[in-house]
Amino acid sequence: MITAIVLYDLPPGIGLEECRVHFTKIAPDFLRIPGFLRKQFICARDGKVAGGVYMWESQESAERFYSGEWLAGIRARYGTEPTISYFETVALTDKASGQAGGLD
Repeated sequence: MITAIVLYDLPPGIGLEECRVHFTKIAPDFLRIPGFLRKQFICARDGKVAGGVYMWESQESAERFYSGEWLAGIRARYGTEPTISYFETVALTDKASGQAGGLD
């Protein structure tokens, strides 16, 4: 399992509340993406940086998504290039599901 942390700068006029509205609207769209598992939509309290913390089945699935329409959308909406960092997810604790421990 791969965790990807994606960040991008926000232009003036798009802040925390605008992100909240937009992210809530698009959140269901992620459920149809091959290899996608989970996303936490994030925005700095000062509204200057936003992004997401994603969980993917594989890095290949993540890279395929980030190189497609998603990247064009980020560039068009925010006028910036995202930074993407990939990590191997080696353990997980999730209170909602009660899952805690290492991942195979």
